Amino acid sequence: MRPRASRLLQTLASLGLAVFLTHPPGLAGESPVRQLWLYVSRNLWVDANIEALEKQFARAGRSGYTHVLLADSKFGKLGDMDARYFRNVERVKHAAAANGLEIVPALFSIGYSNDLLWHDPNLIEGLPVTNARFVVQGGVARLEPDPPPVLRGGDMADLKLWDWKDDNMVADAGAVRVTDPRGANARISQKLALTPFRQYHLTVRVRTRDFRGTPEVKLLAGNRVLNFNHLGAKPTQDWTTHHVVFNSLANREAQLYLGCWGGDSGSLWWDDAQIEEVGLLNVIRREGAPLTVTTENGTALVEGREFEPVKDPKMGNHPWNGAYDIYHEPPVIKTTLPDGTRLRVSYYHAVTIYGDQAMICPSEPRTVELLREQARRMHAAWGARGYMMSHDEIRVLNWCSACQRRGLDAGAILADNVRTCIRLLHEVNPGGRIYVWSDMFDPHHNARADYYLVRGNLAGSWEGLDKDVIIVPWYFDKRAESLRWFASRGHRQVIAGYYDAAPEQVRDWLEAARPYAGVEGVMYTTWQQRYEDLERFAAVVTGREP
Repeated sequence: MRPRASRLLQTLASLGLAVFLTHPPGLAGESPVRQLWLYVSRNLWVDANIEALEKQFARAGRSGYTHVLLADSKFGKLGDMDARYFRNVERVKHAAAANGLEIVPALFSIGYSNDLLWHDPNLIEGLPVTNARFVVQGGVARLEPDPPPVLRGGDMADLKLWDWKDDNMVADAGAVRVTDPRGANARISQKLALTPFRQYHLTVRVRTRDFRGTPEVKLLAGNRVLNFNHLGAKPTQDWTTHHVVFNSLANREAQLYLGCWGGDSGSLWWDDAQIEEVGLLNVIRREGAPLTVTTENGTALVEGREFEPVKDPKMGNHPWNGAYDIYHEPPVIKTTLPDGTRLRVSYYHAVTIYGDQAMICPSEPRTVELLREQARRMHAAWGARGYMMSHDEIRVLNWCSACQRRGLDAGAILADNVRTCIRLLHEVNPGGRIYVWSDMFDPHHNARADYYLVRGNLAGSWEGLDKDVIIVPWYFDKRAESLRWFASRGHRQVIAGYYDAAPEQVRDWLEAARPYAGVEGVMYTTWQQRYEDLERFAAVVTGREP
């Protein structure tokens, strides 16, 4: 650093500006980047959260922060908020202004869409079930699998009925147990025969005692994992039944694993594993996810005439709209057709990832209406100079009829959606800045084939981004590739650092950013609500370390 640049940096720091240096290629000097961001996610309806934000904003202002990326799930349902909520919005705006902070609100939750699905849980993206067999008996048609799935030795009485097990899995009083795996995998496995595009329900009882590890049920079909929900087993629990629901997709077989990967200590038991085909569980009802019922000879039946309207009353509303159960008793088809009538039923069902993450269908016109309404209400409430599009970790896509009839690959569907979202923001905030997370538009990250339960390839999603859209890269392991990729496409960038690691780790981001003049800032990004390193992070970024 030249002496003049050093004096300039000290002067800017004394004025409270967050500055770090990058080195544009071909230039003999430094290019200061003046944005230091803070990520905050809060429920603004709660008064105590506003008081906490006021204190955080004061700390941030003293440390040289300039921007706040602000998220709240209630941003997706502002039309349902009361006067107190909007009074709190004004308090937050006042606190930010008082501390020299610009608020950038987050909206358009494409990926983690539960807040938008509050308005209509049926807008969730679904997986298809085709030609499941139902049989009428006593005025009700219920699923009758053809053939039913078979799981051998699920009672764990004879472990030789399983294909294989790791050596540390041992028989124990009619169950199978692992104790103190010490980092080793501990699994028992067998291959299951399946029918393509059917819905399956697996139950298993789990017991733990001081177990440090994650009990998991996994179903693998080739290179694709078919289920992603957590079991939710506790470190110590008595025998508890856990549920897994999955769609076979195009697969005729899958490898079932019960166990843990890399557990540490304590004991884990498995017993009473069972599998069944289920029908109409979390069935979706919208135009782009049609339900069809035919007789076995192919005669189409009319809903409301040959059978009563079908609905799963527990789909997407427990404990509130936009939240989805993994399993509950599925609905049946009520009909006056004669006993013994065999039906073929095709439909789409909701699917979630990990902790109830639900993806909204981007191809339904109603989704675009909700996004337009959110943009209008958000700008009316915040009047911000810039907004953050929350496209992130889109893990279910391009399965329902609304998506498939477009004839586009997954990347093209996403590109069209983000292009639409950009247009909606320009309508309400002409000339305003637009930001977006990096992952779904980065071929070095999630913009690729074989991503979770996405049908097709997400490559090309980046074609929907105008060059004026500012990218927020966050994949630390591929930081050099990500920064280079978006810089080559002409995007400015704000680095999302920290991620609840040591504050000093941001130095690696800053080093990777040196060649790119378009890196405008860096953000303190915490998902664990850890703000104790806020000042230290700022000191590392700005070079004002003691």
